[in-house]
Amino acid sequence: MRVLGIDPGLAIVGYGVLDYDGKYKKLVDYGVINTPKGISVPERLELIYRGATELVEKYKPDEIAMEELFFNTNTTTAINVAEARGILLLVARQHCSRLFEYTPLQIKQAMTGYGRAEKKQIQQMVKVFLGLNAVPKPDDAADAVAVALTHIQTCGLSNAFTIR
Repeated sequence: MRVLGIDPGLAIVGYGVLDYDGKYKKLVDYGVINTPKGISVPERLELIYRGATELVEKYKPDEIAMEELFFNTNTTTAINVAEARGILLLVARQHCSRLFEYTPLQIKQAMTGYGRAEKKQIQQMVKVFLGLNAVPKPDDAADAVAVALTHIQTCGLSNAFTIR
């Protein structure tokens, strides 16, 4: 099974692609879709649409897992990120019939066993669970890999977090 994890954003969209055979997890690729600050929001959304479409066409995921949004105060940022997330949801639905969404609390719980874990703790667990020498960079990519790992663990697949 191939899972594409997505950490939505307007400036940076993180992605992580994992293969899982029921026993072992393999990190296939990770990275980000960047959009420049100096262009309009519609132009940025178009770049996200194109980049996400290229990802799903290249990796052909069986399932896509995406982080849900959580914002405390900045509604302007929340609206822009929600628009970007809408574009990502559209691309996911166009190319993959199996879309799953996880809250930040669910991701923290799945990755560390503690719903109030710090970002660094989650990133370290990504490194440990995948047997990596370093945490994926930038942070948005590591977060997307954590979303994909959360999906594998949450799907009820046995031994999903067995460390090789």
